[in-house]
Amino acid sequence: MNPQVLIVDDDPGVRDLLCKFLQSNGFDASVLHDGTHLQRRLERERPSVVVLDIMMPNTDGLRALTALRAAGDDIPVIFVTARGTVADRIVGLSLGADDYLTKPFDPRELLARIHTVLRRRGPSTTSAPETRKPYRFGPFELDFATRSLSRADSKLPLRDSEFALLKIFVNNPYKVLSRVLIHDLVHRDNLAFRDRTIWRLHRVIEDDPSNPCYVQTVRGKGYVFVPDADGTPFSDEAASNA
Repeated sequence: MNPQVLIVDDDPGVRDLLCKFLQSNGFDASVLHDGTHLQRRLERERPSVVVLDIMMPNTDGLRALTALRAAGDDIPVIFVTARGTVADRIVGLSLGADDYLTKPFDPRELLARIHTVLRRRGPSTTSAPETRKPYRFGPFELDFATRSLSRADSKLPLRDSEFALLKIFVNNPYKVLSRVLIHDLVHRDNLAFRDRTIWRLHRVIEDDPSNPCYVQTVRGKGYVFVPDADGTPFSDEAASNA
């Protein structure tokens, strides 16, 4: 399966040139004309990397990337822009871009940058052991070092895929995560995500799996983790006040 690049640029000439070049070098390429619907696009399609122009009408690249990172999406992003001062590069990288390329550029340089970013990102370490304080929610404690979940000092059975999934939720409380985004984050750990994994996690952490409190379904959008659940259904308004 070829890696895929999403090109977000308001210049149709640039989009067409980069698409043809990347496709001739073993990539699948798709396009978007500005950053307004980038998040919505990424809920349906998960490219390997996003090539994002900064200077675009409506929603520019800086605002689009800021919204992505605020939503907990760490998909690789390479900025391409005519604004090439040191200050501009610092701003772009500080917002969470993986690389920054100044226009005009040779497409071969972009190709090299894409390969470098993908090598550097590599597989995710979502479920790798790490030095981090245990996370507590409700009566549960998630231990990252031992990759275990306990309740009242009793360890609960937790598969690798369930641990990876729970860690994603813990890292993104009150954020609605689409199935596509969850699949992408879990898949980076070489694990499979299926709705059945959510079902199994419900059976571990929910008193009533048919009416979950901690990992709730948001109809038409995905799932949300509510660590201080009291049985109240999740709402976007409640999340904004959290």
